[in-house]
Amino acid sequence: MQSYIRLMDAVSRWCGVLASWALLAACLISAGNASLRYAFSIGSNAWLEVQWYLFGMAVFAGAPMLLRLNEHVRVDVIYGGLKPRTKAWVDLLGIALVLLPMSAIVVHLAWPFVVEAYAEHETSPSAGGLIRWPIKLAIPLGFALLGLQGLAELFKRIGFLRGTSNLDLHYERPLQ
Repeated sequence: MQSYIRLMDAVSRWCGVLASWALLAACLISAGNASLRYAFSIGSNAWLEVQWYLFGMAVFAGAPMLLRLNEHVRVDVIYGGLKPRTKAWVDLLGIALVLLPMSAIVVHLAWPFVVEAYAEHETSPSAGGLIRWPIKLAIPLGFALLGLQGLAELFKRIGFLRGTSNLDLHYERPLQ
């Protein structure tokens, strides 16, 4: 279990770095597009689509890292006041009953969507638009990575509940 946890934590850390760079690139491209459009009346649908491809990649690549850091979205009305063992049980049940099955279902349902886009050489309907299968591939890939990190988090909770490992379950409620 520990070697799998270390591997997935490293993969998620790498995905987090990739997500950070993708967001930076999307911001720079967005600024460049806006500058060219307003200053010189030059525009490109391909560059607009690259922006949202990069943003989509950042979301799907960043999700496993957010899960690893315990910064993912949750209903924290009750969770924040729970004791660490109770938090571990809530997390364990949520991962096992919601995250892992949902990730598997999305991967299963999205894969034919990707294959069809690839086989049909699907492109954007916009003039000068991009091919669509790469961003569609981000969906099953992102959910697969999220599910694999979820499995690592499940193992961490099991180790914590068994008393064989420490786990920082601190969760700081975001400012509203």
